Amino acid sequence: MSSPFKGILYPTMLPRFHRVPAPVSVRDLVQWFWIPEWDIEPGRTSRQQLIAFPTSNLVVQHDNVELAGPTTRVSFQDLTGQGWAVGALLRPAAVHAFTADPGSLRDKGIFLAQPELQKGIVSAMGGEITARSRTEAVAVFTDWLLNYIPAISAEALLANSLMEIIGADPKILLIEDAAMELSVSPRTLQRLAKKYIGLSPSAMIRRRRLQEAADRARTDPGADLARIAAELGYADQAHLAHDFQKFLGFTASTYRRTTEQQQH
Repeated sequence: MSSPFKGILYPTMLPRFHRVPAPVSVRDLVQWFWIPEWDIEPGRTSRQQLIAFPTSNLVVQHDNVELAGPTTRVSFQDLTGQGWAVGALLRPAAVHAFTADPGSLRDKGIFLAQPELQKGIVSAMGGEITARSRTEAVAVFTDWLLNYIPAISAEALLANSLMEIIGADPKILLIEDAAMELSVSPRTLQRLAKKYIGLSPSAMIRRRRLQEAADRARTDPGADLARIAAELGYADQAHLAHDFQKFLGFTASTYRRTTEQQQH
């Protein structure tokens, strides 16, 4: 991960937030676990805006378990009062265990009846939350996933590889690039993406570039936006600006100004 806050548009507005690496036993199922904890003053709301990673999340809170599907645009969560969540950023191999059609969950979520998982997480996170609480919560989540998904197919692992290569390799700009790296046809990758992810490979590539562009604009205020666009494979700065406006609702320069103001 080039930045611990990649995908989070306004890190300075975060509540307490922890990313926990997935234990080796579930590395094929989970990219990482994430645990926010918040205590918002009465009458106030804290809005957390994200360029979410192109996959689904399984999220446990005190009152529910939710499978949140992949998003096609900037997403947000409004936090009020006191609370916590324990989420797992799922790999494609795990997503298919919860839904046969992840595309049907684009930009929305569904609540799941998983009382054993919910009870275990609530028990771990009860009382004063400490590092030990988070460790126990991740252990509960890990054990539950291993029981819920006892086997992973070769096809599911290939879907994992698709997401991994698109997310990690900046040279992958077209679906044909990914197909060549994985020695399969573009049509195979399109089928895998539909079955296990719910977004097209092209949308996944665009998401990676948007995340990286936003991260660079925020963390390197001296970098020229035209240079960032060129380094990320955009034809020119105008194409980067178009993607920002279309999928995030604001320009890259506006985003940079906003984050600079928050830091001062």
